Amino acid sequence: MAEILVVRSKVKGLVKKKKMNMGADAAEALSREVAKLVDKAAERAKANRRSTIKARDI
Repeated sequence: MAEILVVRSKVKGLVKKKKMNMGADAAEALSREVAKLVDKAAERAKANRRSTIKARDI
């Protein structure tokens, strides 16, 4: 099991507002996607000679 990068209860609350249920593996899958976004954003920031990830990098 990978490290969870999202607040499971907050995501579950958002899912409930959509009148849906959340599977046990959804938070882990969402965390993987967040990690990919951060990796890409970090690459872009480095390419622009910055050590800070900004919204435009995402």
